Amino acid sequence: MTETGAPQDSPGSGLTLIHPRYLVAVRPQGVVLEEYSVAIEQGMIVSIMSRSESAQAYPQAESIELAEHVLLPGFINAHTHTPMTLLRGYADDMDLDVWLREHIWPAEQEFVGPAFVADGARLAIAEMFRAGTTCFNDMYFFPDVLGEVCREVGIRARIGVPLIETQNAWASDIDSYFEQGLKLHEDWRSEPLLNITFSPHAPYSVSDETLRRVAAYSQELDVPVHLHLLETKWDIKHSLQHHDVHPLVRLKNLDLLNSRLLAVHMTQLSAGDIDQLAQSGVHVIHCPQSNLKLASGICPLDSLLEAGVNVALGTDGAASNNDLDLLSEAQTAALLAKGISGNAQAVDAFQALEMMTINGAKALGLESLTGSIEVGKAADLCAIDLSCPETQPLYHVVSQVIYAASRRQVSDVWVSGRRVLDSGQLTTIDLKEVTGKASQWQSRLSGFGNRKNPA
Repeated sequence: MTETGAPQDSPGSGLTLIHPRYLVAVRPQGVVLEEYSVAIEQGMIVSIMSRSESAQAYPQAESIELAEHVLLPGFINAHTHTPMTLLRGYADDMDLDVWLREHIWPAEQEFVGPAFVADGARLAIAEMFRAGTTCFNDMYFFPDVLGEVCREVGIRARIGVPLIETQNAWASDIDSYFEQGLKLHEDWRSEPLLNITFSPHAPYSVSDETLRRVAAYSQELDVPVHLHLLETKWDIKHSLQHHDVHPLVRLKNLDLLNSRLLAVHMTQLSAGDIDQLAQSGVHVIHCPQSNLKLASGICPLDSLLEAGVNVALGTDGAASNNDLDLLSEAQTAALLAKGISGNAQAVDAFQALEMMTINGAKALGLESLTGSIEVGKAADLCAIDLSCPETQPLYHVVSQVIYAASRRQVSDVWVSGRRVLDSGQLTTIDLKEVTGKASQWQSRLSGFGNRKNPA
């Protein structure tokens, strides 16, 4: 898969030294360094050494002091629908089917277009930057518009080419979806931060013929396939009724059960299913808060990890979560795994950190570029201030990050060396403008909801 760093003339091209109190590079596993520095040049990590050594090696470098902070790899949100941030809180406390069919899909049919996608994406990315996220994997309509926003604000993204057997404002039929998606793949070949996935919505909403085309293009172009899978019990019932086989059997028959598959949700898994996922190299994207809120089920995280399945974290969209906070998601994932398994050692703090960093990078085919702080990788970084009373006293850095820290403690974020959050302030997004547009959409959507459901 295509992996490139920052362009030579990127905003992060100068030599910079970052001096955190603590450094958790994720690789090697379990290591916490103190008083180490990271050197960045032309958007890439060029050196990691003790602070005293770095001062001698780079006497002319710009220095950034993070005296009470931990420096981590930027977080990777492996599944979301960023424009749906404009539907945050629009319909809550409902079953998934009612939520989708009676509220979300009608609102999308009425309002989704380039402006909705652009405004929702900017709001989502502002939230993600402020929570330490430097890369996300998206699935939504108008991926071309989303790509323009990502390029403008400077975030890394895998952007899904949506595929569903219905007409919408972006594509009139399946052939149009594929045509536009393949054009995006070609157009973004030289983009340092962008690439596509093929994103069929779900097995129940996409035909065998379409899924075969997805499998063929995925193999030919070495592009991941990103879809909702086994989200509810109904998914299995529907597949047995309409295809006479379990969804995993159907995908295997269609040549989709392989290491390019990003299977989102996966709450309905047997022990045999888990073994099959491990053998096939499928990546599972765990979205615990969305699954809990919609009462969809619980992904057997501990069993998946024990079997050797790569599991990454996603927030899902803000319409069903209702935030894009990976720190909170990681805490939920770890605690839920312990409670469900009855094992307090299940999914320890470092494993939870891996799920939202290196595991996400591996799932997206970006492991050699991001997901850990290593020489030769892009400088995708985030810093968390641990001096706050909520994270004091400090005995174990990674435990404190997962079990106590809040996204409000994220102070600084870099994407390919570009500082997109500076001491809590966004540098590439006008927050006042973004929230102002969100307020305008609120008025429009509230009016539509009142028309649909008059008092």
